[in-house]
Amino acid sequence: MGIQFGFALQTGNASRILQTFGADVEHLSWFWLAAPITGMIVQPIIGHYSDRTWTRLGRRRPYFLTGAILSGLALFLMPNSSMLVAIIPPIVVGAGMLMIMDASFNVAMEPFRALVADNLPDSQHNDGFSMQTCLIGIGAVIGSWLPYVFGNWFGIAKTAQPGHVPNNLLFSFYIGGMALIGCILWTVIKTKEYPPAEYASFHEEEIEEKQKKSGIAEILSDLANMPKTMKQLGVVQFFSWFALFSMWVFTTPALVDHVYHIKAGDTSSEAYNNAGNWVGVLFGIYNAVSAIYALLLPGIVRKTSRKKTHAFSLTMGGIGLISIFFIQNDYLLILPMIGIGLAWGSILAMPYAILSSSIPAKKIGVYMGIFNFFITFPQIVNGIIGGPIVKYFYNGHAIYALVMAGGFMFLAAISVLFVQDGKDIQIIGD
Repeated sequence: MGIQFGFALQTGNASRILQTFGADVEHLSWFWLAAPITGMIVQPIIGHYSDRTWTRLGRRRPYFLTGAILSGLALFLMPNSSMLVAIIPPIVVGAGMLMIMDASFNVAMEPFRALVADNLPDSQHNDGFSMQTCLIGIGAVIGSWLPYVFGNWFGIAKTAQPGHVPNNLLFSFYIGGMALIGCILWTVIKTKEYPPAEYASFHEEEIEEKQKKSGIAEILSDLANMPKTMKQLGVVQFFSWFALFSMWVFTTPALVDHVYHIKAGDTSSEAYNNAGNWVGVLFGIYNAVSAIYALLLPGIVRKTSRKKTHAFSLTMGGIGLISIFFIQNDYLLILPMIGIGLAWGSILAMPYAILSSSIPAKKIGVYMGIFNFFITFPQIVNGIIGGPIVKYFYNGHAIYALVMAGGFMFLAAISVLFVQDGKDIQIIGD
């Protein structure tokens, strides 16, 4: 919940902040490249070593505690990048903070997914990842809505001088940093982790002896020998996360142009900042939908299957993204967020539930980290080509990037039907 508090502030406001510091719409995806590149590097390494770590804090907790502290610092620093303008251009500092922030989120989040699989048997993975998704949604709702609440309910300034971030956004990032660190500290103190011997017994396997291979060599070996199900899920993840990256990068400039008809480069006006705050509200709505939907997912899976549930959810996300093109009323934009929320809730739960049932328990951490390749790679591809596509094919109109994202969601929905999810999971209580 704490991590997503900060992550929601990043996804909802990073493009807005970068534009405030001088980034053009067609260059936004290039600045966002820093995030998936660092995630691709960080997550497999963290996953590998967290599988082999045991300290007084346990296996996973040392990593997400470190990630939380770094994430909190990045949340404090990113919106204040203009303070360093005399030394470094603020756009460079802002992009650097985005990179550090996302790397820190990855350090914190990857061990959390592994922790769910560590502490639950296969029969409870659906419920465990669904509950995690619900808490993710709660944190994201609060984080997404903070700029709007501070600006519209508490009267905190929504505008600032050109090149500076408004106070309502600054305060939101401060609160987000404190909430993230506080939630992680609570988890570190309160969460139980099984000691190595007990963990091995729980999973009916012997404690793994130290490998002679180096960490990187073993990661590459595991990558080459990944299960078939994981490869098939990689295709689904590529289409899903290509779409999500487009949504996070281009929603604010798309709505500013297509719905609010604000001229390009007008980042210091009240109209522009009202639009940016409303995007945060909309993102909060889709996260709220995902939190509620996550609680329903286990029941839906019992009556259908994980693949059919995920395919339906992704289809609804595609419909939601494409329908934004046909809406000119800001309140009607709430409707597409429902479909996007269904997709987001499923994306955060179903692939991990399917994956965790197809990989050996002793390699949960490293394979969860490697699985992040299939999240970061599509974002890197989109980051490289997304901006030029908007500039040269869409004539600078970012709304078409959202339509394209909807098409990729449909491709993800089709591809998930071909995933091998052959391991029958007996649901406790059935």
